[in-house]
Amino acid sequence: MATRITPATNRAASLELIQDFSLEMTGKDIPALNEAKNQIPPGTRINVTFLGNEDLEMRVAAAKAVRDLGFVPVPHISARRLKSQGQLEEFLGRLQEVGAAEHVFAVGGDPATPEGPYEDSLAVIRSGILQRFGVREVGIGGYPEGHPDIPKDRLWGALEDKAAALAEQELGAVILTQFAFDTDPVADWIDAVRAKGIKAPIRVGTPGPAGIKRLLGFARRFGVGANAMIVKKYGFSLTNLMGDAGPDRFVNDLAAVLAAHTPGAQPQIGGRVGLHFYTFGGLLATAEWARHFTAEQG
Repeated sequence: MATRITPATNRAASLELIQDFSLEMTGKDIPALNEAKNQIPPGTRINVTFLGNEDLEMRVAAAKAVRDLGFVPVPHISARRLKSQGQLEEFLGRLQEVGAAEHVFAVGGDPATPEGPYEDSLAVIRSGILQRFGVREVGIGGYPEGHPDIPKDRLWGALEDKAAALAEQELGAVILTQFAFDTDPVADWIDAVRAKGIKAPIRVGTPGPAGIKRLLGFARRFGVGANAMIVKKYGFSLTNLMGDAGPDRFVNDLAAVLAAHTPGAQPQIGGRVGLHFYTFGGLLATAEWARHFTAEQG
């Protein structure tokens, strides 16, 4: 049966959900990381993107900066952007040299046509190369609201295949989702993941505080639902796009939904669920928001 949610229960659930959150940065964000470092809890995981307008040196330098400041680097590997096996090995080798190869996030990437031998992130995982360079855990993508270019059955098949491949290779797995505005499809998706027997930790992609226009622009780019009803639930209006918005309501609502299930009643919901903040260039703003939000719930 469902747990009765009181204000105290909800605060505790929100604190549990935001505990050990992770962040995202690009190769260009080292100055922003230095600016935000004192607001970010030690040991925080910080993902480093693999964008087309960044090069090897930028990605490695960013991962090293994360490590040097006492955080845990999670470099991205964009499978379809890799031009050769040698390029993958060079990247992993450089990451290993700076102590940043233990945790990676493998994603297919934006190019419709692979630039080299890897059609998708599963091909990278199955290559056996990751373990040779000290990788111990691999993040894989999840899409609670679907993907604009990939049918849902293919998304589910890919998630199951990647989870199975990582288990076979004795690599740890974590699922990191695309960001969302609405808790309902996220909770339903988590339920479905657990029902399929996938027990990997899930980090729910959450937009950090940002301008409303900027948030909606990213939502449209990634095919995330952003209709009037959903953004109202998130806490802003399509008729007033001038201000900023933070994820307070989304985090509290998601925590309440997850807390409403007891392990005995809904075992498929069980398993660690946390948050991954897409900062959209605002590392300091996101870190300050998280610190303030945590203090308010305590």
